[in-house]
Amino acid sequence: MTQSPSPSTLPTPPVAEQRPHSFTAHGITIEDPYAWIKDPGYPEVTDPDVLAYLAAENAYFESVMAPHRPLVDRLYEEMKGRIKEDDSSVPQKDGDWVYWTAFETGGQYRKWWRRPVAAGDDKTKDELILDEPVLAEGKEYFRLGAFSISNDGRLLAYAIDDNGSERFEIRVKDLTTGEHLPDVIPGMLSEIVWTADDKGFLYGLANDQWRTDNARLHWLGTPIADDIELFKEADEGFRVGVSETSDRKWIVLSSGDHVTSEIYLLPATDPLAAPLLVSARKVGREYDVDMHGDTLFIHTNDTDPNFRLCTAHISAPGEWVEKIAPSRHFYMTGIDCFRDFFIVDGREDGLDQIEIHRYEDGIAPQRIRFPEASYDAGLGNNPEYAMDVLRVGYESMVTPGTEYDYDVATGELTTLKVQEIPSGYQAAKYRTERLKITARDGTEVPVSIVYPADFPKDGSRPLFLYAYGAYGYAIPPGFSTGRLSLLDRGFAYAIAHIRGGDDLGQQWYLDGKLEKRANTFNDFVDVAKVLVADGWTAAGKIAIAGRSAGGELMGAVVNSDPELWGAVIADVPFVDVLNTMMDAELPLTPGEWPEWGNPIEDKAAFELIRGYSPYDQVTAQAYPPMFISGGLNDPRVTYWEPAKWGAKLRSVKTDDNVLLLKTNMGAGHGGKSGRFESLREGAEEHAFVLWQLGIEG
Repeated sequence: MTQSPSPSTLPTPPVAEQRPHSFTAHGITIEDPYAWIKDPGYPEVTDPDVLAYLAAENAYFESVMAPHRPLVDRLYEEMKGRIKEDDSSVPQKDGDWVYWTAFETGGQYRKWWRRPVAAGDDKTKDELILDEPVLAEGKEYFRLGAFSISNDGRLLAYAIDDNGSERFEIRVKDLTTGEHLPDVIPGMLSEIVWTADDKGFLYGLANDQWRTDNARLHWLGTPIADDIELFKEADEGFRVGVSETSDRKWIVLSSGDHVTSEIYLLPATDPLAAPLLVSARKVGREYDVDMHGDTLFIHTNDTDPNFRLCTAHISAPGEWVEKIAPSRHFYMTGIDCFRDFFIVDGREDGLDQIEIHRYEDGIAPQRIRFPEASYDAGLGNNPEYAMDVLRVGYESMVTPGTEYDYDVATGELTTLKVQEIPSGYQAAKYRTERLKITARDGTEVPVSIVYPADFPKDGSRPLFLYAYGAYGYAIPPGFSTGRLSLLDRGFAYAIAHIRGGDDLGQQWYLDGKLEKRANTFNDFVDVAKVLVADGWTAAGKIAIAGRSAGGELMGAVVNSDPELWGAVIADVPFVDVLNTMMDAELPLTPGEWPEWGNPIEDKAAFELIRGYSPYDQVTAQAYPPMFISGGLNDPRVTYWEPAKWGAKLRSVKTDDNVLLLKTNMGAGHGGKSGRFESLREGAEEHAFVLWQLGIEG
């Protein structure tokens, strides 16, 4: 068994100093004695008191976890043993080249390769076009962002982040010589799109508030100071993106927040032309576009939250004609145009669907059929416009990731690759189900669950429950090799598809935001209670986890129902909601108001957020064991949110349960960047759960 020391034998946790601080809004004064943990010089964090406190918490974390390092190491080796170290992607043709990526044994990062199509299988023609291990050498953190090869295949523009701050640096490599051009652009936060003649590319810079409010054009060989600003967004809550249509004839400039969008088009042959507005923004209307010939395909929620598909001629882009009507059961999530057909992606009753439609009227769409009752599926890498065989990805909670080629003419699926698990995997050892659990208001909440084949539903076993529940982001019921370490120790693992995500359509998302935010928290708690009532587990044997906005969920449910949870993992948790939404200078805040409300201007929003903000609602009660993480360079959930929350919990909670705060001092929102370092972080969290639930290691 994993032995848990008694509270008296644990090291003494650090105690954060309380310093008087308050602010008043809408006639209400809020006391915040831990406000000092936010360094006034942010994004630079140099305050010695702040750094000392974070260091003390990290030292406490290491000390408390020291007796459990053998378990961490064991879990890590298990997880690593399920990773094919010399793995590579399935090659895919794009123009005159076939491209793929590959890891080498022991490598934390991938290498990018290509071979001329004309060379066939002649591996002597393989070209290494980007070596991530070399780029990452000596760095605590490394992440490759945008990656864009010029139309003629000669140049590669890519972007890197080496500290987790998500401020990327663009570099350009000549693939014919292997040399880098002098063009280097720091502070970028966007995709990269080449002009048709490959003489330049479009990108967007992050401003001082980490907001991309622009689209810029860089001509190769010219000073960065001479780059041309093609578009500037005036609304501080909107973000600007650059992309291209499937036929690569048009460059797409998009601007929007969480509820409203607006799109302009530029000819790829003439990026300095006046941008063509598709349709002016209307609050609450979202749309995106693709092109086929002179016809715009417009995916929009203008008449229904489940979206519809319209078309318009390029000469009159705002005159929309409905092509596919919205459906109550089918949630249309996107469209992709190819030369001979277009794809409609969606979810029907929460399950992924891929439909192939012909441009001619009167031809019934063909749907790709998948075998299991619960799964995750979608289009893979399909870079060419004239494709007749589509790359498709598929997995489920018991089926490892599988790549197929789908022949559009015959409907035949050909298996190209099945995720290899070197240490072995037997799907027959596990079962998966899709449950429907009734929440307190009568709404049926889907739950995807996987468990050992011999799992007894008598309340004796532990259960790991995960959810997110925000921004209309659905958590797919996919495969996880790390999860097997829990299943093989007797756990069931469940994903609650709670409101706030768009698992069952956009209305499902709308029913978990703003004034309906409580539905998200209630759904999660109600799922847990029914799982207990149905014998899947028992109160106190449930480990729960959430990340970012899912971390906010963790904070809310430990405040409301602490007795249910045996262990809590809150990664980069968005828990200081009121303070963050009151600070318009923070990077994300103005763009977040449509999601959470604007407490600066709206008293009702202020009271609503204050009523559930985990940091503000911490109270003198017993809390379950908690593992909280943060990232010093995180621009999304700033480091002080988890730090302040942990400090406040320590000061008022009435129990002796362990509370750990770990801050990654050289990383951001995603934690460690290397594939094995991220595994080790997962192993630490699993070890914490096993320790707290008293499970044999």
